Amino acid sequence: MAVMKKIFGATTALVVGTLSAQAGGIERTAFSPAFLFEQGNYFELSFGAVTPDVSGTALGVNSGDMASSYNTLGGAVKYQITDQFALGVVVDQPVGVDVAYPGGTGYFFNTSNATVNATQLSVLGHYRMSPNFSLYGGLRAARVEGMVDNINLGPATLGAPVYDMRTSTEVDYGYVVGVAYERPDIALRVSLSYISEITHDFTATDSFGPGAGFSTTLPQGVNLDFQTGIAADTLLFGSIRWRDWSEFSIVPRGTIALASNYQDTVSYTLGVGRRFSDSLSALASIGYEPSVGGLAGNLGPTDGYTSLTLAGIYTAPTGVKVTVGASYGQIGDATTSGIGGRFTDNDFIGVGVKVGYSF
Repeated sequence: MAVMKKIFGATTALVVGTLSAQAGGIERTAFSPAFLFEQGNYFELSFGAVTPDVSGTALGVNSGDMASSYNTLGGAVKYQITDQFALGVVVDQPVGVDVAYPGGTGYFFNTSNATVNATQLSVLGHYRMSPNFSLYGGLRAARVEGMVDNINLGPATLGAPVYDMRTSTEVDYGYVVGVAYERPDIALRVSLSYISEITHDFTATDSFGPGAGFSTTLPQGVNLDFQTGIAADTLLFGSIRWRDWSEFSIVPRGTIALASNYQDTVSYTLGVGRRFSDSLSALASIGYEPSVGGLAGNLGPTDGYTSLTLAGIYTAPTGVKVTVGASYGQIGDATTSGIGGRFTDNDFIGVGVKVGYSF
């Protein structure tokens, strides 16, 4: 089973991280401590590309596909300073928005678009108290900015304005703490992580001029990740992730609710990995986030998802490990606030590549 741990290692993070395309709120990638448990010094680089297809109707008018394709990049490095202590650095894109309602549809939000861009740097320490128990934790710095264009605030026939807004770029800080239990003889590892909230205080300029500032909170979360050998050359893995999305909103001037009414989410992943040889392995997983109900925002008209991910892993004699995966998911139906748009039968496709190297 120790060989299984070496073969798979942090590859499950590709499944629950890079390809967690439609998680609750505006989440893009999920935190995973898996790279800290790689043997010796370790480096990884990951890339994901996601193509959602999200459309709905209101008052008999179709919105067209309003969710743009997007890419994610991430990387991590771990340096084993002593037998008991390692230092890790992670760069990722924890949240994001890419919304572009097509023009010419007659839909209430046609030509409206919005983006949120975020980059996060985490510095983590990992301390082994014994062969079975370890602690990890550290600081996170998140850099976030956003904009919206051509957002209708009401019927044009009543003189309602079209709304534009640009935020400042803000860097703010949070932390991660976690504990892990391991049984190397059966490739068992269970880790429990707490991810703190990060609050950003934006200054902003909008269609009404300066002074559109607001605060928003990237919410706290708790992640339970596990893996265990269940047979020769076979690994079972999964995760349960809670995020406090009810704390998240974007409301410039305290009255213009661009993003609100989010609900807390719990996301589940369960998968199986199989080693065919010293160089070739594969894994499959299912993901599920139940619908939370209520009204969804018009910049994110989704509610839960169900997904399937398949991935292959090649480990070269040099220690380079390449993981290639693809996901397909069905997006939960949602009804939007304000205009009662009904978004149904939507889905997404994601592909991801991760390259890891032990040195």
